Amino acid sequence: MARPSSRVLVVQVASLLVFVGIWWAVTAAEVVRPLYLPSPQAVWDAFVRANSLHPIAEGSDRMVRGEQNYYLWEHLLASLQRIGIGVGAAILVAIPLGLVMGSFTWVGVILEPYLNFLRSLPPLAYIGLLIVWAGIGDQSKIWLLFLAAFPPIAMSTIGGVRGVREDQLNAVRSLGASRRQTLTAVVLPATLPEILTGIRVAVGFAWTTVVAAEIANGIPGIGGLAYLAGQQLNTALVLACILVIGFAAILLDLGIKSLEKVLVPWRGKA
Repeated sequence: MARPSSRVLVVQVASLLVFVGIWWAVTAAEVVRPLYLPSPQAVWDAFVRANSLHPIAEGSDRMVRGEQNYYLWEHLLASLQRIGIGVGAAILVAIPLGLVMGSFTWVGVILEPYLNFLRSLPPLAYIGLLIVWAGIGDQSKIWLLFLAAFPPIAMSTIGGVRGVREDQLNAVRSLGASRRQTLTAVVLPATLPEILTGIRVAVGFAWTTVVAAEIANGIPGIGGLAYLAGQQLNTALVLACILVIGFAAILLDLGIKSLEKVLVPWRGKA
């Protein structure tokens, strides 16, 4: 008898095949112009071209690497590095700040309006300002990804701290635990599931922000390549980049979920 996870996988693969079949049928029947919706074969060809050496033009002997002289995996790796640095910095800053804001009411009262203000701003609202301050290099892109990832991690940490049961805190205090011991033994483990949820949300925000971050001087970068391909009306390459971004984001999210099972195995069982 098939396991539930195997049945889920079969259903997901079947739905994907149905989707690709409908996509192929629509493009084969020319219901939509290829400029707006290229066929799966055209997207695959663009993906292969972006990952191989090929002539710069038909009949030319000059060979070029991938797109914009980088393979697609190199574009993806460059974006992953920026996301990793931006989200990593957000984790290092947001978790301690969230613990402090959640533990000390007066700190939360002072800082939470600024955190909510930052959370409400779309990345495109301040990308120009970051470019003025930090230039068009990687610094402005990393800052943008940091600012996109910071609020959800901080807010989740604050919510987790405020959700710790008072009787748990009183129990360890009655045993003579110090503030530091209370934080490490009770508050942090109880808050960890919320923190990991915030990190998952932050990584998702970072992926949705990477195209905006790489609009200016974003090569190499998967978001920058998608933006440039759109300007050149290379729709097949745009879709190839979108699919790569989507699959990479799914794999990264699965990795975080696996880490969550290791770090907080008790979640959902209490």
